[in-house]
Amino acid sequence: MEDRCTALLLAAGSGKRMGSKIRKQYLELGGEPLFLHSVRAMEESPVITDVLLMTPQGDGDYCRGLICRTRLEGKLRGVFDGGSERCFSVARGLEAISWPCDYVFIHDCARPFVDPATIRRLYDCVKEGQPCAAGMPSKDTIRITDDEGVEESTPDRSRTWIVQTPQAFPFPMIREAHRRLVSCAADLEKKGIRITDDAMVAHSMTGCRVRMIRGSYRNIKVTTPEDLPVAEALLRSEKRIAAET
Repeated sequence: MEDRCTALLLAAGSGKRMGSKIRKQYLELGGEPLFLHSVRAMEESPVITDVLLMTPQGDGDYCRGLICRTRLEGKLRGVFDGGSERCFSVARGLEAISWPCDYVFIHDCARPFVDPATIRRLYDCVKEGQPCAAGMPSKDTIRITDDEGVEESTPDRSRTWIVQTPQAFPFPMIREAHRRLVSCAADLEKKGIRITDDAMVAHSMTGCRVRMIRGSYRNIKVTTPEDLPVAEALLRSEKRIAAET
């Protein structure tokens, strides 16, 4: 790999929708904390050269210790305190990158099943200068409603995607986009505008168009309690397949 690709891993959220006293990123999946599965995926990917992890304030030493004990620190550049919102965690992470970096892969650690093929497809796209995001075509009909849940429109399902992470960007472009977002975040909040992922940041702040790259239906996000048994079943399936091959 001639290009330097940094994985910016997000594990700083509160995980309120999980309804657990333990932060979601520290809940066990297959006997180890959820966030470590994403660290391992990036450590093992031949595309990724550097890793930084954003954690809740004050949890850095704890997370670094877990990473070192599982021998996943080979590419780790640092563990940093995240911000009050996802976008601020990303912005802090981007500003912390002081090493050579061509492309940034931003990934939510709540998605423990990111696979090497997806990371490679994203790299093949972004190295051509095209910002991109993992995702899958929607299997379901999507309905747009008003505030009371009444249908307003139904987009063509063949053109709707479920957006996932990682999302990959040229480093200077996504850093500048987040700098612009931070500078106008208060105004956006007053207007009720919510930007929920980095593809939206890139498009809203720079006007670039982000390409959707096929990920995997297995790349689920662990958000609510019912997601955990699904994730455990997927993990058992992966281990069984690996043992049979």
